[in-house]
Amino acid sequence: SPLFAGISVGTLGKRSRTAFGLSKETFTDASLVTNANTVLSVTLPAALFAGREFVADAKLEGNAGDRIVLPRVSTTPPGPKPLWDGPLLGSESGTGYRQLVAGRNAFRHVFPLYLCFPAVVPTDEVVTLKMFHREDEPLVRLFLTPTEARALDRMWAEQRFVSRQPVAERDYLPQFMGFTTQDTPKEFQQFFVDRKPLFQKHAEEFLAEEAAAVPGQLHALIAFTEKAYRRPLSEREKGELRELSDRVRHGGGSAGDAFRGVLTRVLVSPAFLFRLEGAPNGQNPGPVNDWELATRLSYFLWSSFPDDELRAVAAAGTLRDPKVLVSQTERMLRNERTRSLAIEFGTQWIHVRGFDELKEKNEQLFPTFTPELRKAINEESILFFQDLFQSDRPVINVLDADYTFLNEMLARHYGIPGVTGPQWRRVDGVKPFGRGGVLGLASVLTKEAGASRTSPVLRGNWVVETLLGEKLPRPPANVPQLPEKGGTDTLTTRQQVEKHVSDPSCAVCHVRIDPFGFALEKYDPIGRLREKEITGLPIDAKSKLKDGTEFEGIEGLRNYLMTTKKDVVVRLFCKRLLGYALGRAVTLSDTVLLDEMVTALNKNDGRVSAALSVIVNSPQFRMVRGRENAE
Repeated sequence: SPLFAGISVGTLGKRSRTAFGLSKETFTDASLVTNANTVLSVTLPAALFAGREFVADAKLEGNAGDRIVLPRVSTTPPGPKPLWDGPLLGSESGTGYRQLVAGRNAFRHVFPLYLCFPAVVPTDEVVTLKMFHREDEPLVRLFLTPTEARALDRMWAEQRFVSRQPVAERDYLPQFMGFTTQDTPKEFQQFFVDRKPLFQKHAEEFLAEEAAAVPGQLHALIAFTEKAYRRPLSEREKGELRELSDRVRHGGGSAGDAFRGVLTRVLVSPAFLFRLEGAPNGQNPGPVNDWELATRLSYFLWSSFPDDELRAVAAAGTLRDPKVLVSQTERMLRNERTRSLAIEFGTQWIHVRGFDELKEKNEQLFPTFTPELRKAINEESILFFQDLFQSDRPVINVLDADYTFLNEMLARHYGIPGVTGPQWRRVDGVKPFGRGGVLGLASVLTKEAGASRTSPVLRGNWVVETLLGEKLPRPPANVPQLPEKGGTDTLTTRQQVEKHVSDPSCAVCHVRIDPFGFALEKYDPIGRLREKEITGLPIDAKSKLKDGTEFEGIEGLRNYLMTTKKDVVVRLFCKRLLGYALGRAVTLSDTVLLDEMVTALNKNDGRVSAALSVIVNSPQFRMVRGRENAE
């Protein structure tokens, strides 16, 4: 039947006597036609689903009219009461559709939003007057230290302030009295009447306390705004924030309303949303001020706003001193917040940022590729680059590091013994296990592979473009794809690739990239070492470049890059790091600066801080174009 169109039934395995599919009479042309309120059972061979998805498109025949139909595809029969939890087919102009919408709106009305967010003070017959009742005296007396007891008292005071407890209880008292004094003696009613002044007194005292807190709240908001704007506020700006707060309160809003109004104003301001810098008049560039330089440095190294120490240096006006700027750079690199540089620069440079969200792997072939393992693989890449910057490692460690960062799960994935527990730690001597540097990261090896097979083309292209900086043309249109499952019983994945690129028009590029990918063929599609393909054929990891250079495996590739291409890799790292620091593409005018970065590395044992110091003291990093400078 049309169900098997384009499928070679002979490849589905051993034939059985089971009748698969549906009879031709069930189809009209290529469409399966059936009545509503019916269940159609289809028997299919399990082998059909290997590497495939079962997809069904459904539509109503003819005019939909008032019909509402729920099509479903399931591997189990429906129950007696099917759930209406899938896509519905119908016409927006039909009576059935309008009834459905009206019914759902009525259902929502029965369960309003306030059901999920009930008022703290009850407003019905479930009567209570006190918002909160404290009963923690035994806890304080028997268990808490004086410091802990003071902390608990402070939290109770904060809860009272935020909830406006005295005002809420005063406002609720008349309703409370109406509920509790019905059909009761006058003496009982008088009990509450006598206490109304006490509730009023408590509320007035609280309102005075709330009003007295407003200047302190505004002071805190202004201090927060200076951090959010990454610079001091002018007196005019401070006055505008105070004026907005007064306007809200005098218009009937509470202190909380005024606070939220000012905070909203700050968070939608261009000064918070954008990194604004003052450009000098004319065409000539000029230096950025200390606050702007602090922002550039902080977002370069931490992807966030300056901390208190950097702000203090900017306020003192000394940050533009080259020695102070280098000192602050070194301090910031030692901070844990350098993790942001590892993520935003390091993992983006090698194209594995967000690896933990990668799901495009065949679950049947690789059942261990779980979310937990993806998270561990992703964390290894981040920790590698974080250590590179935080510990001031040589740049060439990106290739030649004989260490990596592991927990027990990832070590088991790599086959590295002696690592137990979920905690992360640096593990040295990993080259014998095929690890070390970016070439041995499972994130790279997995990302540059297919769902069910390896890809020497992708891995080779990654080496050429990411580590060597060569730009390759896009492949020609209509290039036939390799089988997704990779090798066959007679051909390995490598042999299929070599056969695939026998066309001279393809070979022009593949001769440049495939040898690098062949050297990494001993890693499966999820980055594990292997000696044989899934078909059982042995793997050939020998490579020969266009110029006749030969090497084998990851060690051979690493040695080639470390000897013949070391300067290329180091300079490309500097270029990528400079572009990230400046937030723009590196141009021809930056060539001298790149030369200075490489020279500084050579003079300082290749340590990454040397290149960073050159960047932050460069005119490109410390200056801004003039207002009239044309792009």
